[in-house]
Amino acid sequence: MSRSIKRVAVIGSGVMGAGIAAHLANVGIRSDLLDIVPKSLTPEEEAKGLSLDKREVRNRLAEQGKNKLLKASPAPLYDPGRIDLITPGNLEDNLDRLKKADWIIEVVVESLEVKKEVLAKIETYRRPGSIVSSNTSGISITAMAEGRSEDFRRHFLGTHFFNPPRYMKLLEIIPHQETDPDVVRFMKDFAERILGKGVVLCKDTVNFIANRIGTYGLMVTVDEMLKGGYGVDEVDAVTGPPLGRPKSATFRTLDVVGLDTFVHVARNVYENVEDPKEKSIFHIPPFMEEMLSRGMLGSKTGQGFYKQVKQNGEKEILALDIESLSYRPRRKLAAPSLQAAKTGDRKERLRTLLYAKDRAGEIAWNVTKRTLLYAAEKVGEISEDLVSIDQAMKWGFGWELGPFELWEAIGFEKATRRMKEEGENLPDWIEEMLRSGIKGFYRTDREGIFQYLKGSYRKVEERPEFISLERLKEEGKEVKGNKSASLIDLGDGVLCLEFHSTGNALGSDIIQVARFALEETERNYEGLVIGNQGKNFSAGANVMMMLLEAQDENWDELDLLVREFQRFTMSLKYFPKPIVAAPFGMTLGGGYEVAAAGSLIQASAETYMGLVETGVGLIPAGGGTKELLIRFMERIPEGSKADLQPYVNQVFETIAFAKVSTSALEAKKLGYMRPTDTISIHPDHLLYDAKQKVLALAQKGYQPPQKRKIKVVGEPGYAVMKLGAYSMRQAGYISEHDQKIAEKLAFVLAGGRLPAGTEVEEEYLLDLEREAFLSLAGEPKTQARMQYMLSKGKPLRN
Repeated sequence: MSRSIKRVAVIGSGVMGAGIAAHLANVGIRSDLLDIVPKSLTPEEEAKGLSLDKREVRNRLAEQGKNKLLKASPAPLYDPGRIDLITPGNLEDNLDRLKKADWIIEVVVESLEVKKEVLAKIETYRRPGSIVSSNTSGISITAMAEGRSEDFRRHFLGTHFFNPPRYMKLLEIIPHQETDPDVVRFMKDFAERILGKGVVLCKDTVNFIANRIGTYGLMVTVDEMLKGGYGVDEVDAVTGPPLGRPKSATFRTLDVVGLDTFVHVARNVYENVEDPKEKSIFHIPPFMEEMLSRGMLGSKTGQGFYKQVKQNGEKEILALDIESLSYRPRRKLAAPSLQAAKTGDRKERLRTLLYAKDRAGEIAWNVTKRTLLYAAEKVGEISEDLVSIDQAMKWGFGWELGPFELWEAIGFEKATRRMKEEGENLPDWIEEMLRSGIKGFYRTDREGIFQYLKGSYRKVEERPEFISLERLKEEGKEVKGNKSASLIDLGDGVLCLEFHSTGNALGSDIIQVARFALEETERNYEGLVIGNQGKNFSAGANVMMMLLEAQDENWDELDLLVREFQRFTMSLKYFPKPIVAAPFGMTLGGGYEVAAAGSLIQASAETYMGLVETGVGLIPAGGGTKELLIRFMERIPEGSKADLQPYVNQVFETIAFAKVSTSALEAKKLGYMRPTDTISIHPDHLLYDAKQKVLALAQKGYQPPQKRKIKVVGEPGYAVMKLGAYSMRQAGYISEHDQKIAEKLAFVLAGGRLPAGTEVEEEYLLDLEREAFLSLAGEPKTQARMQYMLSKGKPLRN
């Protein structure tokens, strides 16, 4: 049967339930958010004279869950306006709404009895054929389905979202034996295409995949810490980025998650596995039990493995001493391997750390070894394939490499040989690999990716929407490249300009490859995508290079650099073939200027876009000031005699206050993206979607925009903006240097001291941008801001 999901009912309005409803709203799906009816009035309700039968009271929990979405950080919604797609209700008065739901998702407390009770109630009201799922981190789906009708069981499965639902990529889908395979296929496709999730199919085993291995990894880390006498801060210094894990590492992660939540998940494994050896690892150590009894749960109680205090007026983060459960100043782990592991590519860094003979290398190896062996032991039990396990750990726990990818990266034979030398028992299938001379879990060739399973390599099914630039380069599809950029053939007549400099900072190396890209595209290709698969699209120009030039007073050189970048963005804008930018993550300053110069922006939903140059004491000078002004002027209907000043004022405020979007949707509202620009929900589909846009534009006979003059507000408009900056300074909102920057920006946006209504060329505004930029770059306070940003990673307000 043909299925679609147009309306969802979410049962449970806590953090997860409301978060799931928010993400449904993000993608335009309406939901009913239902919760229990309160049994007593709050003092505020009593003061209003309300009673328990009032709808305001009966819907209180769901209303509170919905309202908290607007205050939560990070924001659960792409745009606060999307909250209107969520309709609160309760589980007594509004169960009839379940009949309209195409998908009903239960998100109540992690108790089998409570979940079964709720599911029984759902069955009474649901429409036959509608999908029902449970958001559980590890309770048996089979056990939940017991006692339900055949139609219910066939349409029932687990859908384990990770928190927060908007930002966490992983969605574990867990069918039970009676789930209709068509329902599983539909939900997997829906979650990937519409919700933008990385979906992993799991077996119905305790804690499924990610929490099973992730919790084990955390428990063995605690075990190794106790054995080796390490501090929590010393462990975190090793088990974060040096090991290819998030910055929050081990214990800062537990503080965010909450110790009580973590212990609940660990106990679920302890109570549901039979192997004594495995069971012992999930036993909660006494110091954690004591932390629980003292309410030391982490961020939500103000203290956990770390505690923030004020010392001499300064904030300081203290670390927990495990033995005394008191707090002490953090200390660094003195280990040469930690410093050495900062250089080289990912594989080199991991090998440097894991094979080091020092305190950092010792705990890194012991934790990694045990985790890899555990993952290998669970193949077949929690999942039939390696890819699902690797993806679950990358998408759910933020690992750079999944366990089998990591094992291969550090040298499968070398690592396995060391494990055997240390007396470890290897799973039979790993021993078989060694006997057969197999040297890795994965094999890649022109036919695709293959994984080693049951004695041979089996092809991994790949969605056509996923394009891997790394793999294309391995296949010889790189047309040209240097240390900062590559030009890659995406096929079908489309090239991709990829940045891969440090932080994807823009410099002359990138522009060099970009020039070639334009020449090659014009000669031999249909169009160009500008995109990459780093952590961020681009945080802007190379600030260090600009600072050095300014400090050395190389004004001619700096002027040439800015002119070169301006020419580059203008050549993108008026290129005769379609150029589609595919920004994601941080798309700031020069990164935005490049994206804005293309024919179209195909942005990831998670795109944080902005012109932030005022934070380093400058203004945008690569065409960003001019381009944002044009975007706002385009909002004025053609032939209209509307006052230009309010539009220019909005541009002035956006740039002066360095406003950055919290999503691609908000980037449209801020004016950084045009209404015709489009958004990809699934991050892995971004390059594919951009490529399709290039081909569609080419097929329609793409014509570049015609150069048009820009009407400016001139000297009167400059005076208005200058007065605004002066008022802000007088009120104490901005510094004297902020005011100077704002006045320079106002001068550019106004078009200088021209009469109001004068029409100017784009090149004229570019000249004004460059002059203002160079003038500010010579200011000592601007140079101080640039230095501070480079050393501290945050703006200085001087």
